[in-house]
Amino acid sequence: MATLTFENVTKWFGKVVAVNDFSLVVEDSEFLVLLGPSGCGKTTAMRMVAGLEEVTTGYIYIDKKDITDLPPRKRNVSMVFQNYAVWPHMTVYENIAYPLRLKKVPRSEIEAKVEEVARLVKIDPLLQRFPSQLSGGQQQRVAVARAIAVEPKIFVMDEPLSNLDAKLRGSMRTELKAIHIQTGATTVFVTHDQSEAMSMADRIVVMKDGEVVQVGSPDDVYDRSASVFVADFIGTPPTNFLNVNLNRENGTVNLVNPHFKLTLEDKCAQILKDYYKEKLILGIRPENIILVPEGLALFTSDCLVSEPQGSHQVIAVELDERYIKVVAPSQPKINPGDIIHLNFKQETLHYFDPDTELSVGHACEDD
Repeated sequence: MATLTFENVTKWFGKVVAVNDFSLVVEDSEFLVLLGPSGCGKTTAMRMVAGLEEVTTGYIYIDKKDITDLPPRKRNVSMVFQNYAVWPHMTVYENIAYPLRLKKVPRSEIEAKVEEVARLVKIDPLLQRFPSQLSGGQQQRVAVARAIAVEPKIFVMDEPLSNLDAKLRGSMRTELKAIHIQTGATTVFVTHDQSEAMSMADRIVVMKDGEVVQVGSPDDVYDRSASVFVADFIGTPPTNFLNVNLNRENGTVNLVNPHFKLTLEDKCAQILKDYYKEKLILGIRPENIILVPEGLALFTSDCLVSEPQGSHQVIAVELDERYIKVVAPSQPKINPGDIIHLNFKQETLHYFDPDTELSVGHACEDD
């Protein structure tokens, strides 16, 4: 396929900066996900790739060709939208074939290509139906097939699964990633759903307020979050945060909270050897708070709420005047009011500067 390069791209809407000094390289055949909350600029960035929004400053390249000012039809970019955007008066076959006809592709080639991509996205029995006769998932498959048929250099998908129900979203994630692998396409996928990003991406670009805050693999952004924002945004349930004081006593490093005193193991303490502030934000993911016997507890609390999830249960306790969530095995069943004893997996802790909210270090890993 191709590489896609953003070089210091900025987009203004009046006095509002939607995308600010955005630089990024999407590698050939990569599945890259732009992730962030609504209004962070991710969709605007992709609309500039497709030519649906003008670039205020900066440049966009496909391979080494500057496409910044090219009209959409000359960019060789296919975009799949959130609302499917299939033509209601055309059959499935005609929807897929139409852009090929615009490119003056011979009829025999059109027929072969439509049948090929329809089989790929599993809608070949539906070619003579109209969109009104299709489910939402089937309509989205039509949109994907149409995008594939023209063999673009870059695929752009703008929240294509957000209108589907939860079960169908899960199956479509798998299918879209399988299609990506089969086609070798360079794909940029836009979403605000971190589960989609984690399950599909080769790399994730986390955005906030029009800027990139972290780029990395799903493991990178989950296990080595660059800031409180990223750690909070990635993961379900989200990361728990606690304010702690950093005390050094007789060669040991302690994290002290009104409810506990955690003495760090030597290897973990090394992460903080160059950090000289007295306060920290401690980040603990819910699955890294564990139920333990009373004698091994860091702290004890009453269960406020227990949410059965089949394979596990999510337990909420109150600590430091905030709710803390714990992902625990489904058995033994914990009920509201039960007293539970908890500890942290030290090797998984995250540390953040309370002033900048940027990462100080990540657990006991070897960097």
